Amino acid sequence: MQSTETNKNAPFQCLVVEDDLAFSSMVAGVVRDTGGEPLVCHSLAAAREAVAQKAFDLVLLDNHLPDGKGYDFHAQVSRRYPDAPIVMITGLPDLGEAITLTRNGLFDYLTKPVSIEALEDCLRRARLRLVQNNPTSDNLAWVGDSAAMHEVMQQLRQAGRHREATVLLTGETGTGKDLMARVLHQFTFGDTKAPFIGLNCAAIPGEMFEAELFGAERGAYTGADKRRQGLAAAAQGGTLFLDEIGEVSLALQSKLLRLLEAREFRPLGSTEVQSFTGRFVAATNKSLDDEVKAGRFREDLLYRLNVLTIEVPPLRKRSEDIPGLAELLLKQISEKYGRTKPMLKPEELAALQSHAFPGNVRELRNILERSLLKTPEDSRWLQLDGHWKGSPAVPQPASKPAAPQAATLPSNRDLNPLEEQEYRMIEEALREAKGGIRRAAAKLGLSPQSLLRRLEKWPELRNSAGV
Repeated sequence: MQSTETNKNAPFQCLVVEDDLAFSSMVAGVVRDTGGEPLVCHSLAAAREAVAQKAFDLVLLDNHLPDGKGYDFHAQVSRRYPDAPIVMITGLPDLGEAITLTRNGLFDYLTKPVSIEALEDCLRRARLRLVQNNPTSDNLAWVGDSAAMHEVMQQLRQAGRHREATVLLTGETGTGKDLMARVLHQFTFGDTKAPFIGLNCAAIPGEMFEAELFGAERGAYTGADKRRQGLAAAAQGGTLFLDEIGEVSLALQSKLLRLLEAREFRPLGSTEVQSFTGRFVAATNKSLDDEVKAGRFREDLLYRLNVLTIEVPPLRKRSEDIPGLAELLLKQISEKYGRTKPMLKPEELAALQSHAFPGNVRELRNILERSLLKTPEDSRWLQLDGHWKGSPAVPQPASKPAAPQAATLPSNRDLNPLEEQEYRMIEEALREAKGGIRRAAAKLGLSPQSLLRRLEKWPELRNSAGV
């Protein structure tokens, strides 16, 4: 993607090519509501000029325009933006064109009239694609699409404007505080090559902590046979991230205080004092106030750390984020093992959303990785491991409803090929979901309300589903 690499703090850039003024206005409004910045063009000529002057993350393209077809423009746009999802929206669907475009990388093919819910769903999936293609970009914000994570992202953006302020990230183990530190680094330094240097304070023995953080001269301690650069020096002009800072011993906290307070440090065995020019970010899963009361943490160090505090909420308080996180994590894990990414069944995704996740995002990743390794490589669906601290993966229903009878295509109406295809897909989804509207809608990528509206058009499907 190009525009997010140009400005990490900007919303995703969306090109809307549509000649219908009312419809294009509605689409632009939906784009803005989902965090995008739309540019509307009412002709292919205007669209060609736009793509020559500006980069876009997402393209919504009408097929029939005053000066040509979006079908022909698709190839040009996809060559220029190979990672950008392109969505075709048309009032005159053509099954042959749809198949060709899909084979050539079209992200989605929508037919008018398009509901706001369908557009929102399409944009949600497109934004997930943006995250998958560029997981270090500002689109990471979408991984937290809940109100709680939107608040965290807003705080990180605000903190990114104040480079000199120390930021303390709090939250339970496994909530992704290290990831939030990297997002803050991006908000602070943008596209520069500023370093991000992390130190897990709990993983470094006390006797090595000073040398690791501040560096050491040759001969400063037994075994120091050469000069060693510390992490503070390596983080100059960037971010020094001190994870699990509550684990630093009292004896070393005074040295850490000097680094934060005076923004200077002295390598072991050296008389030269060096200035620190980066920003400090720290993280803890402990209550540092309680640690101060217990005499295990210096109060003056807490004051220096607690300038801007951002709490990362646990996963159980933002279960609506689980589908996006699971999709992203499963993609990363599949790439790690050189596997084709399988899909999660809607009912198993629902079970994940009902799980308490005491281990937070780290636990979710572990479940998905363990499940992938148990899933045959030729399987389309992930075989989700059910041993989550002894609880089943999917709640078992008390009784199974009778399977609906398959409906036949209505004989009293003419369906175009795309309508027939949609009819068959809804029929199959309802059959697999045993008539459950929510489960069927999830399989189709629709909201339950959108599916019910389609069933009003085809009552025979509704009747066969027992709805």
